[in-house]
Amino acid sequence: MKLSGSDIIVRTLIEQGVDTVFGYPGGQILNVYDSLYKYQDEILHVLTAHEQGAAHAADGYARATGRPGVVIATSGPGATNLVTGIATAYLDSVPMIAITGNVPTYQLGTDSFQEIDITGITLPITKHNYIVGSVEELADTIREAFRLAASGRPGPVLIDVPKDIQIASCEYTPQEPVSAEPRRPAKDIRIEAAAECINQSQRPFIYFGGGLINSEAQDELCALAEKLDAPIGCSLMGISGIPTDHPRFLGMQGMHGHYASSMAMHRADCIISLGVRFNDRVTGNRAKFATNAKIIHIDVDGAELDKTVNAAHSMRGDLKLTLQKLLPLLAQKKLPEWRRTIEGLKFEERQVTDSREGLTPRAAMLELNKFLGENTPVATDVGQHQMWAAQSLSFRKTRRFISSGGLGTMGFGMGAAIGASFASKERAVLVTGDGGFGMCLNELATAVTYKVPLVILIMNNGVLGMVRQWQTLFFDKHYSNTVLNRKTDFVALAKAFGADGASASTVEELNKALEKAFSCDGPFVVDCMIDKDEFVLPMLPPGGSMDDIITKVDIGGDQDD
Repeated sequence: MKLSGSDIIVRTLIEQGVDTVFGYPGGQILNVYDSLYKYQDEILHVLTAHEQGAAHAADGYARATGRPGVVIATSGPGATNLVTGIATAYLDSVPMIAITGNVPTYQLGTDSFQEIDITGITLPITKHNYIVGSVEELADTIREAFRLAASGRPGPVLIDVPKDIQIASCEYTPQEPVSAEPRRPAKDIRIEAAAECINQSQRPFIYFGGGLINSEAQDELCALAEKLDAPIGCSLMGISGIPTDHPRFLGMQGMHGHYASSMAMHRADCIISLGVRFNDRVTGNRAKFATNAKIIHIDVDGAELDKTVNAAHSMRGDLKLTLQKLLPLLAQKKLPEWRRTIEGLKFEERQVTDSREGLTPRAAMLELNKFLGENTPVATDVGQHQMWAAQSLSFRKTRRFISSGGLGTMGFGMGAAIGASFASKERAVLVTGDGGFGMCLNELATAVTYKVPLVILIMNNGVLGMVRQWQTLFFDKHYSNTVLNRKTDFVALAKAFGADGASASTVEELNKALEKAFSCDGPFVVDCMIDKDEFVLPMLPPGGSMDDIITKVDIGGDQDD
């Protein structure tokens, strides 16, 4: 059948199994929006308040499902407003398809109204990008983008479609949805060498990240831990990869990770690393990182192997398939001395865990835990609240913790939570701070318009908490531009948008507010008041090693703001 380019775009999205897209219309993408109108019974378009919110929503949708999220924007500022969202997805290996309109091909390069070289701008933050040169190549370009986004290490792909390509027509033949490229295990010789190394270890530690979730290798991970009698830790991106209450799971490792998890990695003689990047928040001073351990590193992306730390054995391959080959080569271990060491570290962690009375950040997270369902997705913005959530929230199913790790994008949370709710067909939760929420509160309009069941928990301390924490510890309490002093009434703001809300300054008030929030049909804002001098602990100081880990801070009286 003969279709216009804009119809081909929408029909190909439907062909690929897309049921929801996020975006914002404009002049150079109007033809696509006309096609979305025609096919509205087959594909839902969610109109956000801003293109960045749309990109984060597509990201949240992808993280919650494992399938590519789709965002659509017009040329010029519409396209550039996607950049932060695309970069966020790129650094966290999230599959996304971004479709932008552009000026007609005969106007490209003439600095016409709202023309921008979006493929040039996004080249460093996409797996690949395209500017479509003819309507005949349009459908296959979209199919190839879906294949690329989902293959190997996932990531975003951008397709820029000039206006005249949207208007032109050609024959369109529907096809079956594309599949990702076949997964492959690491080479046998490398697996065998790694197995020999692991079999010699007496203090093994398993460390996993988002790559494990992408590979769906949870069962293999748990089998590995049982065979090695080993504890398990994870990166921020690995949270929800296995149930939080797994008996071998010590929690997140790193700068603000659990004490027992970080110290167990520090004392291990063999670190089996699964789909992680070893960034600076994990290693601290790399010269002092894991000096007594041999590192076994498995990752689907060969560029990550030996990039920041030198591994004794590096294996490029799919985690699930590689572990399936590795497991039969490993001897069954019983390591009572290592287990006693781990129990000792868990005891030490309990001694430094915050157990104060009142509405502390940890108390707030534990209260929220009581309301989380097995399938509830939790998104966060970036800052102290993100770390409190990562440390204390409980998850039972994979892909239920949705947070910006690599780019650390404040303002990510609202869009991501909306996207995750559409993806999961469940009530979503956003844990945010008053600073992060201020960057994305415009998307409350989206949540209200679409009656998104969304609980927004604002950890309100009146400051930019994480930056202020660094100023307290490392900048002689020079609180330069981190005290917000805003007069915003978040409950009144919620009602102005058409949502509901409640404030809380005690645990009892928080419980009542959450009860109302989780029974509300649409979005509900909980303004949770906490002290400006609450810290995220433990903390690894910049340039420090695990020997320098901070578990307690006495900041001494009232602070001069």
